[in-house]
Amino acid sequence: MDSGDTDDRLLQRIGAGERQAFAVLTERHLDRVYRLALRVLGRSADAEEVAQEVFLQVWQRADRWRPGRAQFSTWLYRVTLNRALDYRQRAGPEHAVWDESVAPGDPVPPAEQALEQAARRQQIERALAELPLNQRTAMSLTYDSGLSNAAAAQVMQISVKALEALLVRARRALRERLAAELIEK
Repeated sequence: MDSGDTDDRLLQRIGAGERQAFAVLTERHLDRVYRLALRVLGRSADAEEVAQEVFLQVWQRADRWRPGRAQFSTWLYRVTLNRALDYRQRAGPEHAVWDESVAPGDPVPPAEQALEQAARRQQIERALAELPLNQRTAMSLTYDSGLSNAAAAQVMQISVKALEALLVRARRALRERLAAELIEK
């Protein structure tokens, strides 16, 4: 379905009301938007709702997009982060329960290996869920969304050094939590 158009060109077409361009842009970015929202919110249904809100905003504002002023993906992840944080604040702390049944999908390996991978993935997801929100967000932007440190820092509205410090602390905390779980077993 990918038209090969740049995001900027797709936005021009969307601004003219072209639904096919919107479908291409959504397919191109939906998975990363969803994963970022999931990292912030912890619940699949909430992340889906935020992703819908984000892409509704893209549809409604595409005609106002000015190519060259910013990279679309950076703007998109900033909007996603803001929407997820707003959603989290509106929902309240009792709503922020981590949904352990949700983990980014992988191709299906053999059964025994799949069980081991699923258990490991759950350990990692739990450890990620325990990180402070800013560390979780930094990890998601760089590892799930594939943004460079500079782009992730721009989305989070912090310096690159601050982002790198968050990543160092997050990786250290993950290593410690995962090592502690191995020792407990």
